[in-house]
Amino acid sequence: MENVPQPNKPEEAKNSTLIEKIQQLGQTNVPHMSQDSSIHCLTIVGQIEGHIQLPPQNKTTKYEHVIPQIVAIEQNPKIEGLLVILNTVGGDVEAGLAISEMLASLSKPTVSIVLGGGHSIGVPIAVSCDYSFIAETATMTIHPIRLTGMVIGVPATFEYLDKMQERVIRFVTKHSQVSEEQFKDLMFAKGNLTRDIGTNVIGHDAVEFGLMDDVGGIGQAMKKLNELIDASRPSSENGDEGILQ
Repeated sequence: MENVPQPNKPEEAKNSTLIEKIQQLGQTNVPHMSQDSSIHCLTIVGQIEGHIQLPPQNKTTKYEHVIPQIVAIEQNPKIEGLLVILNTVGGDVEAGLAISEMLASLSKPTVSIVLGGGHSIGVPIAVSCDYSFIAETATMTIHPIRLTGMVIGVPATFEYLDKMQERVIRFVTKHSQVSEEQFKDLMFAKGNLTRDIGTNVIGHDAVEFGLMDDVGGIGQAMKKLNELIDASRPSSENGDEGILQ
């Protein structure tokens, strides 16, 4: 009787898990499985989904997927730095601010890069990292907080949106070089967007305004992140013998 090769069940299970992670997170590995690199890449694409589930045809980044990843990055000693890649139209304000606050509070070096676009609530996420890059052709749309295109007639709703808007302004100005006055000017400018208010900032302009630190691509971002990682390591690992005088 011929020996029929038996299926490799551990390998099949591994492949099944890998496919599931690709479908759910859009990436092939999660922080606790990263073995070949000390840098983890977090992608934030499409629309940031918060408390309300978006239609299935929308490309989304779900904050309940992102937040556990950031926690795992902080806990995993093998991960020394985080690269955040953004190409987002924005989305849920509170979910975006939650992600921004978590990135800003990480103890490990972080670098962000805006490719394509980092619009609306994507702006706080972009500036939350230790150093930020924007591609030369990438854009960032800065506009006031709004729920829908309808006129807000309830004073309580307006006050709520106004306070939420102040939270965004405080966060952005705290984590970038842009002044509050300049950021508000960009936010409330007229004529830059058709039938809307706000400003569409492109590449070098974002750096000139102080929103982003530099113009560059993935190569420059990786180089900067490696520099930050080297600087964060103990002096003995950087070649400093620490000889006492």
